[in-house]
Order: sequence, then structure tokens, then C-alpha cells
Amino acid sequence: LNSYNGPNWYIETDGNDTTGTGASDSPFASIQSAVNFATTDADSVTVSAGTYVENINFRGRNIKVAGADRETTIIDGDSNGTVVTFESGEDSTAVLSGFNLTNGSNYSGGGLFLQGPNTRPKLIDLIIENNFASNEGGGIYLWYATPIISNVIIRNNFANQGGGIFGGHLDGSFSNIEISNN
Repeated sequence: LNSYNGPNWYIETDGNDTTGTGASDSPFASIQSAVNFATTDADSVTVSAGTYVENINFRGRNIKVAGADRETTIIDGDSNGTVVTFESGEDSTAVLSGFNLTNGSNYSGGGLFLQGPNTRPKLIDLIIENNFASNEGGGIYLWYATPIISNVIIRNNFANQGGGIFGGHLDGSFSNIEISNN
């Protein structure tokens, strides 16, 4: 029933997922709502500073999701699964930037889960902290993925293997990454 169709979608903590349209004057309250509506490649999702308690799945969307600032725009996984998932062949035009990903908990990939040979998102200006995986990749789990990761802090995450990062069969570009206290 949403008459707004982007290409720019807006999220604010005081937005509304029921009556909001995602337009700048009628923002959604959750990031996933905007991801669900942003079905056209190159759509963008702009997220205002604040804390968003949710788990995001890009669902194969080649879109840009940008927070106001990695210090002030937080996605809290509520210990209820991976904070952000890329597993449906998102290409290098899929971008996640400007967030703090925290409080994720899953079997693999508490903060970020990336899997699949055609999964190549750009992960830029992120803090990935205080996430948990009971098996592998407390902060980030990478398997058969080729991400571009730049300007990322990975700290205070825990897993049985790879507290900060666990990966295999991967390629990609990694620059300016700080990994500590995992």
C-alpha cells in the first residue's frame, strides 16, 4: 500500500514502520523495512543517528545502506541472531557504511555473516564490537565471499574460533582494519 517508491529511503528512530512510507518526511523506524522496499539496484537507505534494535538481511539487494556516523548510529542485534547478513549474491554495489554493529549472537557470524561466491559487498567505516558466535566468527564470518572491507574496527567479539574474524575460501580487499581484544 506504499505509494512512495524511492530511490532514497529514510530511517529515523521516531519513524513508523506502519504509517511511514520511507520518504524524507515520512521515515521508517527500522532499517529492514527500507531494505525490503528498496528493490531497485542503486537505491539508497539513509539512517539517522540512534540505536536500532534489529537484525538486517540485505536479501540480495544491491543497495547502499548508510548510517550517519559509526560512533552514533548503532544496530543492536539484541542477542537474537547475526546483526547484518549478506548471503544472496550481493555485488560490489551493495554497501554498508557508517554503523556500529553490536550485540549479535549466532552459531556463526555474530556481527556480520557473509557467504557465497558472488557475495561481494563493500563494508566501510564500521565498528563491529561485542558480538558472539558459539562456533566461528564472533565479529565477522566470511565463507566463499569476496568483500571490500575498509576503515573497520573489530573489537571485543567472542567465538570458539575466530573471535574477530573467521574466514575460508575467500578473496577480497582489506584495508585500514583494526582488530583488537577478541
